[in-house]
Amino acid sequence: MTPTAHKQAGRPPVSHAPRRSMGRRMREMNWIGGGFGWFWLLIVMLPLYWLVITSFKTQSNYFFTNPLKPPAEFTMENYQLVVESDFVRFFMNSVIVTAGAVLPATLISFMAAYAIVRGAGNRFLKTVNGIFLMGLAIPLQAVIIPVYLIIIKMELYDTLQAIILPSIAFAIPLSVLVLGNFIRDVPKELFESMRMDGATEWGTMWRLAFPLTRPALMTVIIYNAVGIWNGYLLPLILTQSPEQSTIPLALASFQTQFGVNVPAIAASVTLTTVPIVLLYAIGRRQLVSGLTAGFSK
Repeated sequence: MTPTAHKQAGRPPVSHAPRRSMGRRMREMNWIGGGFGWFWLLIVMLPLYWLVITSFKTQSNYFFTNPLKPPAEFTMENYQLVVESDFVRFFMNSVIVTAGAVLPATLISFMAAYAIVRGAGNRFLKTVNGIFLMGLAIPLQAVIIPVYLIIIKMELYDTLQAIILPSIAFAIPLSVLVLGNFIRDVPKELFESMRMDGATEWGTMWRLAFPLTRPALMTVIIYNAVGIWNGYLLPLILTQSPEQSTIPLALASFQTQFGVNVPAIAASVTLTTVPIVLLYAIGRRQLVSGLTAGFSK
């Protein structure tokens, strides 16, 4: 319809100029956002780059060359020194503690979150959910002395179990919150159809809720694994012998042992970071979708 026809019909002509202007404006904003994203990536990657190239330098080259310049000759002496300093034992202790805490915490949190969501009208489950939410407000540093006394009473001091049990307790509250938000997003019609097919609550939980909450499960696994792997306070307070030390505690001894041998420290930190980086690379998409669960309502 021409502008004349619009005028005859008593309606103003339709203009598409504002829409084009808005689209152009959005594209400009995307370019700005992309630029800030690349700038932030550079800031994040710069310490990692320095860490890796420093681990391949000799001690003399580190002090007399540009810190950001790659070494002229790469050396593996720092990694050999770290491995010969009983690094494998510390690494395995961290693996045992992380796996022994993350897997039970995830399993318990999933079952608790399912019960809380499905039994929304139950007073007991409401109280349990409130206790879990209260656990989010209690920092580990505030209760480390009671935890220490409990571990002493249980005769678990200076064992890996002394680190695993408190780690499970402090991983459950946030895990229940994330998993509960994700289970609430599952359509109720799916639960009703499972019940009409004769499935029990136990079967519905494992056959329906468990596969559908896989992104949230990956989220709590990665988040808790990073926190427990990098945990320093619990190993420091609840262990004593070097045989029970985890990697974060061992890094402190590396600094004392190597003195100012920064390349050796960089090599030990690089070896410590590799498992967490790989875990995040594998589950990064599930991590993002799990963290945003429940915010669409």
